[in-house]
Amino acid sequence: MDISIIETSGLGDRSYLVGHGGTAVVIDPQRDIDRILSLARDRGVTITHVVETHIHNDYVTGGLELARTVGAEYVVPAGDDVAYDRRPVHDGDVIDAGPIQLRAMHTPGHTHHHVSYVLRDTTGNVQGVFTGGSMLHGTTGRTDLVGAEHTEALTHAQYNSVRRLADELPADTRVFPTHGFGSFCSATPASGDDSTIADELVTNPALTQDEQTYVAELLAGLSDYPAYYAHMGVINKAGPPPVDLSLPIAVDPEELLTRIEAGEWVVDLRNRTAFAAGHLAGTRGFELSESFVTYLGWLYSWGEPLTLIGENTDQIAEARRQLVRIGIDKLDGAAVGEVGSLSAGTKLRSYRVASFTDLAEVLESEDFTILDVRQQQEYESSHIPGAVNIPLHKLIERMSDVPEGEVWVHCASGYRSSIAASMIDRPGRTVVLVDDEYENAEKLQLTS
Repeated sequence: MDISIIETSGLGDRSYLVGHGGTAVVIDPQRDIDRILSLARDRGVTITHVVETHIHNDYVTGGLELARTVGAEYVVPAGDDVAYDRRPVHDGDVIDAGPIQLRAMHTPGHTHHHVSYVLRDTTGNVQGVFTGGSMLHGTTGRTDLVGAEHTEALTHAQYNSVRRLADELPADTRVFPTHGFGSFCSATPASGDDSTIADELVTNPALTQDEQTYVAELLAGLSDYPAYYAHMGVINKAGPPPVDLSLPIAVDPEELLTRIEAGEWVVDLRNRTAFAAGHLAGTRGFELSESFVTYLGWLYSWGEPLTLIGENTDQIAEARRQLVRIGIDKLDGAAVGEVGSLSAGTKLRSYRVASFTDLAEVLESEDFTILDVRQQQEYESSHIPGAVNIPLHKLIERMSDVPEGEVWVHCASGYRSSIAASMIDRPGRTVVLVDDEYENAEKLQLTS
């Protein structure tokens, strides 16, 4: 039995294609289903079933479209109120895909109706378990995504769900979660790419702690999560429209300048240091990397006009693919080329890029503000004395709290601070991007 992993590293998630004897089942597919269709062709298998572990809060599902495209049965946990035909699955139900058998286990916690699927072969042997957002590798899914009033009860449910999985499955059962590879759906960072029930018995807090301790620590450790999550469940329950990965219309330099002057979202996808070296005033720098879609989706004003700037059409196409995964389907255009050629005669802006070593050299002699745009929990754990903490996702609403004068901006790696620097930069303002790993600040003993 072949279990293929489809990574969506930008969102920290995994989908799965299970194939055997020419038949395949897909678990928790992402919106851009062309990846799965291509994999199924390469494997020489026919997809007969598409199953969801839960209504997702961090991405728009591709399950409905995939099932319709290939004529597969679409399986969604019973109890979830959806606006389309599907097979509702209950605890104990078996999805019979010939040589592939999946038994549903109700594992509430991440959501009320969450289901895990135990994979068995035709002899009844357990081959693995698809745990969605319940048992992750060394952690569990967060429990606060369906409303604060449900969080404590769902946290208790999560504890018992993980224990049920451990109690009912063989120790050598492989664990295949959807979340936990960088996803904000994970309560705490996950550990490793592979795991078994035996591994979880010694690493998972729901299995190594008593219930009271587990609940208290999970609730205390919950951090902010991306604002776009508010839209995902709504879209997934209604049924996402077919995905469109076509390139947006081309925008010429004059029209680009008009949009910038109107205050529209014009996003530059280039490398953060290239943006710092020269960019159009009023644009926002979101380097096209694994973190791109999370932070653009978090900060973007949902439904506002959105135009992209890229060095080539490949960048635009990749950005579009990432954006449709979280339901940002409408792009108002894109401009491609060397940034100077897109300036319509206006002067480019730039700012300095520095390291924590550079910061250490001027820390006692210069008059400037250090702006830390990490999340509050990160700041409280360790920070540079005197640094002002405004988490990146709160920067737009708190821009007036950024002190005047020169500002050195840092985060944990340089990515979040690069976005912040692009937003702060304006005429009359001096901004310095600290593009460096925070551990170097700790090595230099800049932190407390």
